[in-house]
Amino acid sequence: MVCLSGGKDSYTMLDLLETYRREAPVPFELVAVHLDQKQPGYEGASLRQWLSDFGVPYEIVEKDTYSTVLSLVKEGETYCAPCSRLRRGILYSTAARLGCNKLALGHHRDDALETFLMNLFYTGKLQAMPASYTTEDERFRVIRPLIEFAEADIARFASLEGYPILPCNLCGSQSGLKRDAMAALLTKLEVDIPDLRHVMAAALTNVRPSHLLDRTLISRLGGEVSAARLHQSPDALTVIE
Repeated sequence: MVCLSGGKDSYTMLDLLETYRREAPVPFELVAVHLDQKQPGYEGASLRQWLSDFGVPYEIVEKDTYSTVLSLVKEGETYCAPCSRLRRGILYSTAARLGCNKLALGHHRDDALETFLMNLFYTGKLQAMPASYTTEDERFRVIRPLIEFAEADIARFASLEGYPILPCNLCGSQSGLKRDAMAALLTKLEVDIPDLRHVMAAALTNVRPSHLLDRTLISRLGGEVSAARLHQSPDALTVIE
């Protein structure tokens, strides 16, 4: 199930996955699912037409999460967390009904880096976004096919393809978000470090557990594997997994 928000990232993801599906050495099926959250001014006709022309099976799910989010969020708070939880629950239910075993989300490299900085600065965790994970109830595998793609490249591709982009009147309408601040910080730092995003993404794949201060990390990663071995062999983490 390809979760299609109507933004540049999810259009690109669906397009590339369908290209891959036609050429893949193993058979699999795709279904695109778009959630109409009943936002004011929503006009989904262009998205429906694009999906019809594109030819992939699709479904439009209509749920008024917009009103629910507004009722839950107090003045000055952000919409992102409750909106995300509501959307995810609806998408899981839809995936189960359609018989899908995997959900594809359109997060890209810049999303992962911004999440990493938000966790680092605001929650005191070294945590970004996994490329794939299994849900707690083990019903679904969630994948992020674009996790190594630069947002700028996706934007250029989407512009060339002419996708009918739908605006977001919830999270996309708020200013002063922490995620926006992280994106602005990365852009500012790139003035002096032009390949900053590339280097940071590489760092997320090049972890040295023995040089961090989490005393429980080694035992959680493998128990009997020593810190020295982990430091000496970058491939040790793969072996443990």
